[in-house]
Amino acid sequence: MAEKRDYYEVLGVDKSASADEIKKAYRKIAKANHPDQHPGDKACEERFKEANEAYEILSDEDKRKKYDQFGHAAFDPSAGYGQGGYGGFGGFEDIFGGGGFGDIFSSIFGGGGQSRNPNAPRRGEDVRATLNISFEEAAFGCEKEVTAPRVEQCPDCKGTGCAPGTTAETCPDCKGTGTVRTTQRTPFGMAQSTGPCSKCRGSGKIIHQPCSTCRGMGKIRRNHKMTVKVPAGIDDGQAIPISGCGNAGSNGGPAGDLLVGIIVRPHPIFEREGTSVYMEQEISYAQAALGAEVEVPTLDGRVKLTIPEGTQPGAVFRMRGRGIPSLRGGGRGDQFVSVKLAVPRNLTGSQKELLRQFAASMGEFDLGKSSIFGKKKR
Repeated sequence: MAEKRDYYEVLGVDKSASADEIKKAYRKIAKANHPDQHPGDKACEERFKEANEAYEILSDEDKRKKYDQFGHAAFDPSAGYGQGGYGGFGGFEDIFGGGGFGDIFSSIFGGGGQSRNPNAPRRGEDVRATLNISFEEAAFGCEKEVTAPRVEQCPDCKGTGCAPGTTAETCPDCKGTGTVRTTQRTPFGMAQSTGPCSKCRGSGKIIHQPCSTCRGMGKIRRNHKMTVKVPAGIDDGQAIPISGCGNAGSNGGPAGDLLVGIIVRPHPIFEREGTSVYMEQEISYAQAALGAEVEVPTLDGRVKLTIPEGTQPGAVFRMRGRGIPSLRGGGRGDQFVSVKLAVPRNLTGSQKELLRQFAASMGEFDLGKSSIFGKKKR
């Protein structure tokens, strides 16, 4: 299997690039290699996929930090770094045995800080995933499958950490509190301190026969696949929260949430700003001068647009109700069409002569025999 290229190299940006620079670089590559523009071109398709993968990581602040630290291994489940958390089942309070900062100050100053019950219900951490969708899917909504690694309750021990048919023993040293209080003599007198129980490691219980599936943790990490309903009108960078689909809680606590970040692939024709859609349409000189009815692409298909007589290059026309649906309801935005003049190339001799005659009729000098600089000099 070919080794993955560095994501910064893929997008052609420096490691110190800003989020805006990364986004611009991605849009440029994605637009140049969009499959709709190069049907059947496998090389373009691979570059497009590679750019999508790189942008998915570098556009997310947390994922970018992990990538900068660990490289591609940060997102390889076999490497042990994990996703959707910080590589373990708990947070900072697990490191200190559930005591929190109150116990740290208590141990220093001998205060009577009250430690948290290690067996109290605790909510699970939130999990983050990324979903890559097309411009049209963002406009009109869709249903997509997303896979995210999350911590789940062990199905064999039901979260107890004990082998089936066995139970945990309440720690005899801390009586299930997870902390012990010690008294020691100091130059200032007797001082008390509270710290994690060394016998149960702050858990308040001792497992003599741990579950073989989770090795006594009570939880396992699995890839969870689910269908996500993407609402119409969602924009690039927004997130969809899904309640209860994050990491499992502890001691009967609720699970965290799944936060699905949305990446909208750039469109080869349309640009979006809020609920408005912008595009450029080429017209000929004859169409601009005489007026015409032209077909322009919209999110609903090709629609006829009337070009009035004497239209100037850069004129913008508004097509009401052809934009993006509002995410909160209330109708759709508009589409704005900016016209630009298509200058013909490789004219025939007769066509050039006709243009000279037209120029002469408009009081212009002979375009074929003089130049604007020569006329100015004379």
